Amino acid sequence: MKKTYYLFNPGRMGRKDNTLKFTPVDEDGKEGQPKYIPVEGVSDLYCFGALDANSALYNFLGKEQIAVHFFDYYEHYTGSFMPKDYLLAGKMQIEQTKHYSNKTKRLTIAQKLVEGAAFNILKNLRYYQSRGKDLNGIIEVIESYCTSVFTTTDIDMLMGIEGNIRQVYYESFDIILNDFAMNGRTKQPPKNEVNALISFGNMMCYTLCLGQIYHTQLNPTISFLHEPGFRRYSLALDLAEIFKPILVDRTIFKVLNKKEIQARDFDVQVNSVVLKDAARKTFVRAFEERLNETIKHRTLNRSVSYKHLVKLECYKLTKHLLNMEEYKPFKSWW
Repeated sequence: MKKTYYLFNPGRMGRKDNTLKFTPVDEDGKEGQPKYIPVEGVSDLYCFGALDANSALYNFLGKEQIAVHFFDYYEHYTGSFMPKDYLLAGKMQIEQTKHYSNKTKRLTIAQKLVEGAAFNILKNLRYYQSRGKDLNGIIEVIESYCTSVFTTTDIDMLMGIEGNIRQVYYESFDIILNDFAMNGRTKQPPKNEVNALISFGNMMCYTLCLGQIYHTQLNPTISFLHEPGFRRYSLALDLAEIFKPILVDRTIFKVLNKKEIQARDFDVQVNSVVLKDAARKTFVRAFEERLNETIKHRTLNRSVSYKHLVKLECYKLTKHLLNMEEYKPFKSWW
């Protein structure tokens, strides 16, 4: 089974037969022990350190359908190398464009996306409410906002409702977390440890969704909730809204409340906070564990991983765009 590889150290990568050879390089230019990765076992690469590679390598990665995602020092997603779109189909592109161009059809999909995100947010809150956290007031406010989702008449109004839900939801972090305070959402740059983890985790979820979209006939640049052109792959932002609560936020609560990541694992600067290498590795490991967890799928009647659920979400949206079935967003049932 193919899997994701994370490159935290700066270094040089090249091809050796059908193997990827990664040689770490320290600040003084001294090379470390090379590591070899069989290419048939790689789904994509996440690069958090400087990667030295030539066009021959990227040609090889492109032929093997391996994407490479890049992050800067501040954990910001900076871009991706994506292989040639090998599954794009003309009919799918036309239908996706039609649904975006039609105000009613676009709004219907966008409302479903917000519905799914809000449901999973509430699922998180009720989970911690049942474990002694006083979240009833926050739950009631979000439930009241949810009643307005399907009464919205345009995308801007819907985005306003979604923003209100998210803002109230973030207030719960100070209750759920034991030793850390969020004190409101801040980004670019994040001002404290919790915000640093949210920004990092959200980018992880975004690139996960982008990778799964790539393996379907969907065009990642044509979105419905977020405006196309705001980000290059805006459809990944749409799908990430559904999965951030159950993948990113639950991982944050776990690593902080179980003290897997502590205050010493952050680099606190004057106006920003970033994760140290050890914290990145810990979070990525916990995030991967979450992706590989399996649950019994009610419709398929078999166990599927959370990572596979993201791909299934892409397939459901594809069927909706082709008028095969109504799109129903994933709603967590654990």
